[in-house]
Amino acid sequence: MKYISTQKKAMSPFDREPGQIKASYTAHHVIEAIGQRLTKPLTFMEVCGTHTVSIFRSGIRSVLPPDLSLISGPGCPVCVTDQGEIDCAINLLDMPDITMATYGDMLRVPGTRGSLSERKSEGKDVRLITSAAQALSIAEDNPEREIVFLAVGFETTAPATAATILEAAEKNITNFSILVYHKQTPPVLEQLVKDPDLKINGFILPGHVSVILGHKAYRFLADHYGVPCAIAGFEPMDILLAIADLVFQHSNGESALHSLYPRAVRPEGNQKALDLISKVFTPCSARWRGLGLIPSSGYALKEEFAAFDALLRFGITIPTPKPPAGCCCGDVLAGHITPLKCPLFAAACTPMTPVGPCMVSSEGSCSAYYKYNRGGASPWKRSPSATEAADD
Repeated sequence: MKYISTQKKAMSPFDREPGQIKASYTAHHVIEAIGQRLTKPLTFMEVCGTHTVSIFRSGIRSVLPPDLSLISGPGCPVCVTDQGEIDCAINLLDMPDITMATYGDMLRVPGTRGSLSERKSEGKDVRLITSAAQALSIAEDNPEREIVFLAVGFETTAPATAATILEAAEKNITNFSILVYHKQTPPVLEQLVKDPDLKINGFILPGHVSVILGHKAYRFLADHYGVPCAIAGFEPMDILLAIADLVFQHSNGESALHSLYPRAVRPEGNQKALDLISKVFTPCSARWRGLGLIPSSGYALKEEFAAFDALLRFGITIPTPKPPAGCCCGDVLAGHITPLKCPLFAAACTPMTPVGPCMVSSEGSCSAYYKYNRGGASPWKRSPSATEAADD
């Protein structure tokens, strides 16, 4: 296995190619190694919502030593979309001849005056799409209407939005614009690692985002803040190996950025995708649900593409409403509490009646806890049979 070490070469028993790791080590071996090398209480954050769901589905939490904790981070694009951004989209739908196009989970995220799904049921033109290009096609097919694409997601979806803007400009499509709600991952990680109330001993970094960014964007976490980092894939064994790597780094007194997902993540990232982003967008401050305004954590359209900015086209702004009473999505996304400590969890807030976005998205922490760990105790037992069940 190739490691990207920012200080000195890391010591690890998994110093071989990923395929050989799977062939020679079982999950039981990795779990045993974690327990042997864990010398103090540690807390790791899995940043990605897909990691959160995989951890629950595979029962990983239940087979880890009691002194090793996992907390979920702000890695769900639906969850981090600020309530003001939802309100802005709903306000836009009140204007004449507007068609709103966006991804599925966004429809049910509640704003101050309801959700996009509720507006759709009232007769507003809200379209469910699966790609940015589909939103542009709607604009081409409906020249009499204004098509607004509500664009969310991290570095993984921003390149497709950028490519769509370039195509719209080339085709001179004048009835198409976007609400740019894309977010950047590294700035929010820096805010979390600087939080004095949140002691994070290591980051399990998102595989999908890392495919785009590569390694360089995260190195400051290890180099400047001394926090070990491991880029992980999404299979249970991928995540266990990332956890083991972070434990081993601590036991060796190291802080480095390691890639445990070299089969998908290249050190340099995806240059074509990065070029698309830099050609269309420029960094800007962005408001994250429950985390506030974070400098340089969002994307804004460059001046030459201002004609496609829905905020400018329709002269609207993003309001700053108060969050729903009792909703703790912000504290959940920041890792301050688990969903089980939210007073609304599984009572006023359920997947059928979500109060906050963390209960809406299939990758949201609250949704995962509701589905897999509602009682607060995993159904898995710490026993040899449990660890065998977690084998990949």
